[in-house]
Amino acid sequence: MDRVPLPEKSLIARFRRHARPRGPLVAGIGDDCAVQQVAHGFDLLITTDFTLEGIHFRRDWLPPEVVGRRCVVRGLSDIAAMGGDPATVFLSLALPKKLPQRWVDRFMKGLLQMAAQFNAVLGGGDTAESPAGVCADIVVTGCIPHDRAILRSGARPGDEIFVSGWLGGAAAALHEFFAGRRPRFQDFPRHFAPIPRVAIGRFLREKQIASAMIDLSDGLSTDLAHICEESGVGAEITAAAIPRAQVGRKKLPVSLELSLHGGEDYELLFTARPSVGRALHRVPAQIAGVPITRIGRIIPEKTLVLIDENGTRHRLRPKGWEHLR
Repeated sequence: MDRVPLPEKSLIARFRRHARPRGPLVAGIGDDCAVQQVAHGFDLLITTDFTLEGIHFRRDWLPPEVVGRRCVVRGLSDIAAMGGDPATVFLSLALPKKLPQRWVDRFMKGLLQMAAQFNAVLGGGDTAESPAGVCADIVVTGCIPHDRAILRSGARPGDEIFVSGWLGGAAAALHEFFAGRRPRFQDFPRHFAPIPRVAIGRFLREKQIASAMIDLSDGLSTDLAHICEESGVGAEITAAAIPRAQVGRKKLPVSLELSLHGGEDYELLFTARPSVGRALHRVPAQIAGVPITRIGRIIPEKTLVLIDENGTRHRLRPKGWEHLR
């Protein structure tokens, strides 16, 4: 018979068996702090994200391994958006008292597998009892050469706007769930098996291509607005250029609305200068096997514009995910 989650000390010991210090991690689980070496000339990247039951996932919709993978992908994608290399993962996990231990073990299996795929090691965290659903707070650290992080604030008028991969696939799966259908794993891979674009972010940083960058976790319209706000600029994008995910058994493209406003695709949105060798020539059509698509340009007016198939310009309002809205 499957047991409820183990007591805290035993639970931590179980996690620790799977997470031995290696690489830059000198001391991990077992101390008050993890000790991580940062070589001279490198900066440390740190990001944190909540994964909350009822907000980011439902247990009756997703296997625990998928929840674990998606939990750490959120942080890995943030490291990718800075052009960095993941290093360490910290997990604070609050669990309902009656949650089966088997669910926790499978959750950790997915999380650890995804972290290991990107050379990140579990360095520690915290555990607690939750009065309701599962609450996972993930912290991911990464390394990057000093002063080379790609910020959201570097976009300038005239820069071209690019996006990796295809958009709207994760949101399309949620649409199926809310409609009472059970989407298949193979038909909606960006929802069930998202991949952080670490290799793309690293390439853009090493080649000094991207002037600003963000990961697409909240939706294209909202995340593009974040870049524009931080850079003090506006943007215009072409509807026909947006790469829409093909989903379902028939692999049909998602709607324009989902590709514009759907979140959790974890693709990268970035800008690149049009001068000095022309950015359009310097930005490859593919990076790490993933297509890169030009969808618009940065403009000086602080507004977002969507150009439809007839060439008509419309104000684009950010309608992606925003907590407590």
